[in-house]
Parts: sequence; structure tokens; C-alpha cells
Amino acid sequence: MPPDPFPRKSSPAVTLAQRVTPWGFPFLYLGWAYLLWIPVLGSDTSVWSGWNLILFLVGGASPLLASVVLAALTGGRARVADLGRRLVDVRRIGLRWWLVLLTFWLAFDLVMALAAVLLGVTAEPLQPDWSMLADPGPLAFLVVLSFVLPAVEEVGLRGYYLDRLQERFDITTAALINGATWAIWHAPFVAFPSYYANTTFDPDLSWWLPMIVLDTVLIVWVYDRTGRSILAALVFHGMMNLTGEILGITAEMYPFVLTGHAVAAALVIVGWRRRGAGPDPARAARSRGTQGVSRRRPAPGSG
Repeated sequence: MPPDPFPRKSSPAVTLAQRVTPWGFPFLYLGWAYLLWIPVLGSDTSVWSGWNLILFLVGGASPLLASVVLAALTGGRARVADLGRRLVDVRRIGLRWWLVLLTFWLAFDLVMALAAVLLGVTAEPLQPDWSMLADPGPLAFLVVLSFVLPAVEEVGLRGYYLDRLQERFDITTAALINGATWAIWHAPFVAFPSYYANTTFDPDLSWWLPMIVLDTVLIVWVYDRTGRSILAALVFHGMMNLTGEILGITAEMYPFVLTGHAVAAALVIVGWRRRGAGPDPARAARSRGTQGVSRRRPAPGSG
């Protein structure tokens, strides 16, 4: 691998960031968000108005903030630039994987809806609202909720934090830690005033938090199989949100859908175990600065 084109000068901040890897990320990620969200949680005003909106958005930027700061400290400008490249590089994603990204959640939700009807879980698993696609206001809100906010999450959670976890742990352990951290960050969302007022989604922590961990396993599967593509993780994440909202998955479906997510995640983990995917020492070496950030790109759709 080529040497780091942006060598870092030693400093107390760089040394500290390297020593606390990978745990520095959740400290900044969760600490910054919760610090700014506490006033919102204690408010009776909608999270989408006034100062509440500002505090929510600035706090919600914590995955991007934590990843950029720590990437700069542990890998210099090269690592920060690598995050940007992997967010926009469509060449990492082969045609087969574009098909997976765009159709997986539609197929999954329809299969789960059919199973729910056949097993007597509910007679009406879906309540699609096609009118929102013709209304610019709700449609714009849905696109932001589905793709813009997840972009901030995927850069930090998968693009930076997952890679640091995989320096020390096998892919299964890294995915579960990554998912648990993500779930903790999401926990306050159910208490934000009016956060889900314009959606059909009404989560309960009893099934939502485990579902976030299971969904992380699936996102990590996509990320891993597309050459660590942040863009692939973002599209997969966004389609999960968008498809569920357009199809109008009913409230009684979600505890049942959790079973489907568990089965899908279990199949992915079995595949990882059979492959024997352990820690990646090359990533650890790059984190310590002994090698540059790799610029090699795997063949599209490889893996």
C-alpha cells in the first residue's frame, strides 16, 4: 500500500484519539447528541419547530461530527477524504448489488405481510398511502427522513466506527456492537415531541431497539459485500425507511416483523461464521499510521 500522503504530526490529541480507538467514537457520538437533546426531551413543543429543531439537528449531526474529528486525528486528511470517496463512489457497487439495494426491502416487507395474513397475525398488514407521492411537502419530508439523515448516520456508524471495530473484533461482534451503539442513540426518538407526527411509524422500544441491532447486521452485510461502500449502506438504509413508509406497515405488524429481521440477520451471521471473517489487522495498522489509507477498489459486486 502507498504511504500516507498526509502524514500526521504527533500531538496529545492525536495520541489520545489513537489510544481510545474504537471507544472514542461512541463517547463523542452519544455524548454530543444527548447533551443537546436533553432540553428537547423536556419540552412540550414539537421537535420540528424553533430551537428544538436546531438542537435536534445539531445533536443529530453527532455521527458525522465524531467520525470526521476522529478520522482526522487517527488518519489525517487521507482518512477523511476516504470517507467522502466511499460515500459518492458508485463504481464500488455492481449491478447485482444495486438490484439488492433497491428491491430487498420491498420483497421482504411483502413476504412478511403475506406471512402475517396466512398466520392470522392481522388481516390488514399494509395500508399504503400513494397520495403522499403526489404531495411535495410530505414527499420532501419523507425523502429527508429516508436518505438525508441516514447519510449522516452511515458515514459515522459504518464508514468510520465499523472499520475501527473490525480492527479488533470479528465481523459479527463488530456488527452487534455497532448496532447496540446505534440503538442507544435512537432510544430518545420515541420521546421527542411530535417526531413521528407526519409518518405512519410509531415505535415501541421493546421491539424497535432489537430491530435496530438486527438491521445493523443486514447493513453491515451490504457494506462488507460492496467493498466498504458507504453509499451502498446509505441506499439500503434509505430504502428500508422509504419502503416501510410508502407501504404503510401497520402497527400490529412490527413485533411480528421483528421475527423476520431476526431470521435474515441469523442467516447473514451463519454466512460470516462459515467464512471465518475475523479482525482485520491491516485496518489496525492503518489506524496506527504505519500504512496509508488504501486506495485500492475491489471489483464491483465482488465478495
